[in-house]
Amino acid sequence: MCGIVGYSGAQDAAPILLEGLKKLEYRGYDSAGIAVLNGNSITVSKVTGRIANLCEKTADGKNCPGTVGIGHTRWATHGAPTDTNAHPHLSNDGKFAVVHNGIVENYMSLREELIEKGYRFESQTDTEVIVHLIEMYYVGDLKKAVIKTSARLQGSYALGVVCTEEPQNVYVVRESSPLILGVGVGENYFASDVTALVSYTRNAIYLEDGEFAKITPDSITVFDPAGQPIQKKISRITWDIQSAEKGGYEHFMLKEIVEQPRAIKATIAPRIKDSEIVLDETELTADYLRSIHKIVITACGSAYYAGCAGKYAIEHLCHIPVQVELASELRYSNPLIDEHTLLIVLSQSGETADTIAAMKECKKRGAKTLAIVNVVGSTIAKTADETLYTWAGPEIAVATTKGYTTQLAVLYLFALYAAKKMNRLDDETYGKLLETLITLPKRIQETLDMNSAIPNLAKKYHTTGSMFFIGRNTDYAIALEGALKMKEISYIHAESYAAGELKHGTIALIDEHQPVIALCCNDSVMEKTMSNIVEVKARGAEVLAVTFKENQKIVSLADDVIFIPKVETIFSAAVEIIPLQLLAYYVAKENGCDIDKPKNLAKSVTVE
Repeated sequence: MCGIVGYSGAQDAAPILLEGLKKLEYRGYDSAGIAVLNGNSITVSKVTGRIANLCEKTADGKNCPGTVGIGHTRWATHGAPTDTNAHPHLSNDGKFAVVHNGIVENYMSLREELIEKGYRFESQTDTEVIVHLIEMYYVGDLKKAVIKTSARLQGSYALGVVCTEEPQNVYVVRESSPLILGVGVGENYFASDVTALVSYTRNAIYLEDGEFAKITPDSITVFDPAGQPIQKKISRITWDIQSAEKGGYEHFMLKEIVEQPRAIKATIAPRIKDSEIVLDETELTADYLRSIHKIVITACGSAYYAGCAGKYAIEHLCHIPVQVELASELRYSNPLIDEHTLLIVLSQSGETADTIAAMKECKKRGAKTLAIVNVVGSTIAKTADETLYTWAGPEIAVATTKGYTTQLAVLYLFALYAAKKMNRLDDETYGKLLETLITLPKRIQETLDMNSAIPNLAKKYHTTGSMFFIGRNTDYAIALEGALKMKEISYIHAESYAAGELKHGTIALIDEHQPVIALCCNDSVMEKTMSNIVEVKARGAEVLAVTFKENQKIVSLADDVIFIPKVETIFSAAVEIIPLQLLAYYVAKENGCDIDKPKNLAKSVTVE
């Protein structure tokens, strides 16, 4: 949640801050603001709403002169989205400004303490306690004030701090929230994500929890929690600028849907050598894999649904029981996990707060942890025992598409790799399944090419008040993600159900002309799902079926049909979801929704 950015150099800071915030707007877009140091004063400009409003208010930064500054785009947690609650927050004496990503869990007690000491609060935010603590602890040394303030904070935070008495310096702190330093020449930066940095530098320093840094135009000094300087490795950002731009597409989401063949190829191809899956990044030996009693997959949102789909492939190929648990529930459930459990952790950003907490809890109980993430150097990647990157490239739209399918691709790679290591597959079957995996990018491209009619289907279905998505087995896993895509960007109520459960209560909700999206791509349960289609049709539903192009039986039952290429069932989810992504996109477009930035949502959920 939230995005922060900062700059210290020789150029005007405000335009750089604004451009950085535009790249971070997917992290939150309720309000935004910048603070720029100009001599011995701080110019603050804040607005409710999008970065475009801030650009207009500041004349693209021209109204905020100065070469050092910090910026923030907000996803509201404490206090409504208002100009007053927007960051940056100023100290009562006007000497300090702070931006913050995260949550201060003990802010109420700190607020009461500060009020008793005479500090005046302007906002409802938890963040404002930080700037007043810094003011309280400052006695001529900003570094010491930042250290003392950080020691008082409980929760998660990435901070950017400026002070009029140290006009060239920006201090940053990280604790359980992403923060990256950009290393330039005569100028240096910080941001929540590399997407805000790649236009200016490709050299980055990734801070660890508890570390903080002093940024000046000519240097970056990183300190440990006690304030001692430490040496940090400079990493190279490999994402190109074009990957973080729309490239002529109307929305990032459409661009990222279309990018999926390339993204999945980038995920799979480097890990196949001489007709074998090679996971050099991990040490998952045959002996270890045979010692596993069960696998637990944990995640949130779409990543959780990727786990639901991946479960079928892992159980089918490896013959190991697999549980899929919501991270927000697993962390509080006193889980039955021990050293014979492999915990697979899924997260696009690698910073999902609930998932991090669940992983740490399971590690305490002895589980080995395997992370599947997209963002290099993220908290989950660094905390896990083993990490497999999806290599999807930057995903800007809040609703994940290529993040989801590349997570599936890695789960499929793992399932096939583990099955071969444990001798659960003969060579012939392994070879055939590996060839299927290699052809997934081609099948996804075929799916994109053969569904040009989806925009017209969206015109038919976009006025409905609700939709139901049904399927059995692997198809049910896709129904879960398909319904989420529809509801999160079109705001249409959409629910997914195991098709066999309809008759146990849900069918009571089927009315005349009720849209039902029926997933019919699993041969083993095809006849059963078709009988469910007949049941809802008998009650007046309009059925849109998704099935393989060879399945002509569906044509006589469904009102509308979307076809996909025939794919091995255990790997079909990565292809089957594509038309549902497109359908959600075009329905949202028909309804005039803000597709890339749906209301109330943010891309990286770094708070509980």
